[in-house]
Amino acid sequence: MAIEVRPAADQAEFRQGLGAIGHFFGWEPSEEDSERFSKLLPVERMLVATDGKAIVAGSGAFPFEMTVPGATVPTAGVTVVGVLPTHRRRGILTAMMRRQLDDARAGNEPLAALWASEPTIYGRFGYGLASFCGEIDMPRERAALAGSGGPRGDIRIVSAEEALETFPALYDAVRVQRPGMMSRTRDWWEHRRLRTQTHQPGGPLACVLLELDGAPAGYALYRVNQKFESSGTAGHVNVLEAIGTSPNATREIWRYLFEFDWTARIMAGLLPADDELLLLVADPSRLKFMLTDALWVRVVDLAAALGARSYEGGGDPIVFDVSDTFLPDNAGRWRLAGGQVEPTDDEADLRLDVNALGSTYLGGITFSELVRAGRIEELRQCAAARADTLFRADRAPWCPEIF
Repeated sequence: MAIEVRPAADQAEFRQGLGAIGHFFGWEPSEEDSERFSKLLPVERMLVATDGKAIVAGSGAFPFEMTVPGATVPTAGVTVVGVLPTHRRRGILTAMMRRQLDDARAGNEPLAALWASEPTIYGRFGYGLASFCGEIDMPRERAALAGSGGPRGDIRIVSAEEALETFPALYDAVRVQRPGMMSRTRDWWEHRRLRTQTHQPGGPLACVLLELDGAPAGYALYRVNQKFESSGTAGHVNVLEAIGTSPNATREIWRYLFEFDWTARIMAGLLPADDELLLLVADPSRLKFMLTDALWVRVVDLAAALGARSYEGGGDPIVFDVSDTFLPDNAGRWRLAGGQVEPTDDEADLRLDVNALGSTYLGGITFSELVRAGRIEELRQCAAARADTLFRADRAPWCPEIF
């Protein structure tokens, strides 16, 4: 029978769509799992692929707002993409990706973004690596901050209920300043970020609130993974998220985490590529800071996406010759000048695929880097440097949570 790709019709189909990716992780979603997940991802935003009456694949898209330089932009947060192994190599994934991007464009979402379990898959659909993230594994005895001065402010452990009332505003204060960060609804905080019962290893979720001068200024989420060997601790603290709304707040949150007793190591992942920790700690080599790929971005509507963000400096217009075989409306020559973008017949300065444009969009990867990597063709001298100036961002893109 022919494969049909369409939105899930009801909660039962939504659950079966989740089951396609769940099959690869040894997870069969329950009705409770499905109902909870649908609070975050509306049922109609789950695409399912059917072979007759059987659902054999699924792909969802969270309705996010993503921070970009100078703005926030509606973004399809692509997630739970999976095709059952019984139906691989039949073009089902391609059909779902096309329908999903068409739906995003029709729904006025100029961008799509995802975390790639297999990065080699998504380049052919126009996604480009747009950010990196770091992870650390710091021995507790070497976890000291640089400089002098004692702790400031007050830190206390709070309940998930109190965290739900105080943490979102702190997160949003940071989110609007950092490209790549996604909006979070109250349901997202309650049913995902502050959910205590998950498949993650370790003890219960701990929520700590930092107050400076009597006002909330930062928070941390972590789990203690305790283990004893030879009458001593070999456990670690796994930091899930640490947010400070100012340099002082960031320092004090990490002071608390680094001074955590009865543990051998402090571990954290999904940190910004330009994290202050590299300069905050006395011995940065002991962080074992390692970078890996993070957020991938797809320009869905080129004119709307480029027109939404801000640009640095002035200078002459720059013309991009963009190829996009998957969404051909984006293909062609585009002139960017004064923050305005429009089709043009002018000679191009840079020739690139749409996935390279996705890589540079948030300002974390430069045009010059992609020219050196052979991913962009520079048609006029210094064109890449001019584009780098336009697209520059003050902070590295960062998405602190895999979705």
